[in-house]
Amino acid sequence: MARLATNRAPGRPRRAASDARFRRRLSEVLDHATEVFCEKGYEGASMRDLSRASGMSLAGLYHYFGSKERLLYLIQKHTFTTILAKLKTRLEESAEPEQRIRIFILNHLEYFLVNQQGMKVLSHEDEALKNGLGSEIAAIKREYYRICLSLMDALKRERSLDFDARTAVMSLFGMMNWIYTWYNPRVDGAAEGLARRMGDIFLGGVISSSKRAPRRTVSATPNKFEGTRLQARPNGKSKAGFSRRH
Repeated sequence: MARLATNRAPGRPRRAASDARFRRRLSEVLDHATEVFCEKGYEGASMRDLSRASGMSLAGLYHYFGSKERLLYLIQKHTFTTILAKLKTRLEESAEPEQRIRIFILNHLEYFLVNQQGMKVLSHEDEALKNGLGSEIAAIKREYYRICLSLMDALKRERSLDFDARTAVMSLFGMMNWIYTWYNPRVDGAAEGLARRMGDIFLGGVISSSKRAPRRTVSATPNKFEGTRLQARPNGKSKAGFSRRH
């Protein structure tokens, strides 16, 4: 029995090393694919472009990934699962609603300031995934959105505030998701300071406006907009998370 166990043991480190090399190589390929999508756009990028950038043969790229859509899916899945896992861990550090919103902002900015090309790809290619690949990513996005929504609801309850939580969430995403278009580290500083200032502006606006005046209700009095038809998405769903339409 002891000899059998000894014989099996050497295989485990070799397998672990092989798995580590695979993960490292996968990460490299996804990084190169992100650069290509960022530069050329998803539609403008070809598998040959991705092959040249990654250093992997075109045949190898098709063998392991099958299509550029699969690569975009893996980029999005890695990004969203990573940021979501980090967020859940960090939220355990505090039970205070305002502080938890600030944690959410910092977690988001920290990740995307380090991965600005990825952020650009996610913002511009949020509808590119088809054939069922997008549904898994959409589920992760919804979870991320719902966490943020629950943080807003907790702040409302604790402070007895009156504001629309969904509007607040979408406004916050709008503040955070487009920072790659203007962020300058020499001017704007590191993520921690930027997150603090952004949190001050966002929370200051939400809290002060909620205290200043009650929310308006829609008037039943006919006006010039009566009969105007509001356009909704065909499936009736709203988008959340990392979208340029936020």
